[in-house]
Amino acid sequence: MSKVEAFLTAEEEQEIISAIRDAEESTSGEIRVHIERTSKIDPFERAMEVFHYLKMDNTKQQNGVLIYVAIDAKTFVIYGDKGINDVVPTNFWDSTKDVMQSHFKANRFKQGLIEGVLQAGEQLTKHFPWIHGDTNELPNEISKG
Repeated sequence: MSKVEAFLTAEEEQEIISAIRDAEESTSGEIRVHIERTSKIDPFERAMEVFHYLKMDNTKQQNGVLIYVAIDAKTFVIYGDKGINDVVPTNFWDSTKDVMQSHFKANRFKQGLIEGVLQAGEQLTKHFPWIHGDTNELPNEISKG
């Protein structure tokens, strides 16, 4: 079993996917989680590549949020598209990252990802509420590299 496959159990993955569904329920925003073993480039640059690869830059309101995790590097990035970054408080992603990091340091990876997803969802709901006719533009499952 690879490190990526062993990072979360199947049950934990389903709990995170459920959190994504819950977070997106009242917003037009999109949240994705991507996990890979390592990155050969700067994690932020890699998160931007993954964001594009997952077509998260194609949402109508530019309101996608990616949580990118590189297991071996013990790092993660929260990458928000222009639409959401223009409206959240300046330090919003830092405070979300701090909450996630505290869980990660205690090896509570599932809980850290769920907290990050839910906090992103709160801001997306506040700034991009769901309106009649909104559709889920991107899949909710966890992608792996």
